[in-house]
Amino acid sequence: MKKMLLLFSHSLTPEQKYEAENNLSAKEFLSLPYDLQSLWSQVPPEGEINDTVRLFIEWINNHGEKGDIALIQGEFGMTFAIADWCLRHGITPVYSTTRREYEQTEEKGRIVNRHVFKHVRFREYRRL
Repeated sequence: MKKMLLLFSHSLTPEQKYEAENNLSAKEFLSLPYDLQSLWSQVPPEGEINDTVRLFIEWINNHGEKGDIALIQGEFGMTFAIADWCLRHGITPVYSTTRREYEQTEEKGRIVNRHVFKHVRFREYRRL
């Protein structure tokens, strides 16, 4: 049974879940535990990330296996390190592509900007 490991700061949207189930054959979705989720959502900008990366690799090792999928989006260095590790260990790393819609309106004499992000598809991280 193929799992999707969720290493990103949001919850899956219904569109993302549908695509993961129907196009990527994901049957189970595993979110990070609270402490790791908090760390993923706010990676400290000071110092190196090696020890932090190891915490996520350990979690992936304990919950994933070859053939699973990892949705990875976040701080650039962490994302690169985890996606690279997954590529080397048979876990397919993906990210969500979005379409951004922008709208500007005037309300009560003020300009209001609204940005809507809509999931389009998952795309694999690949080495070229």
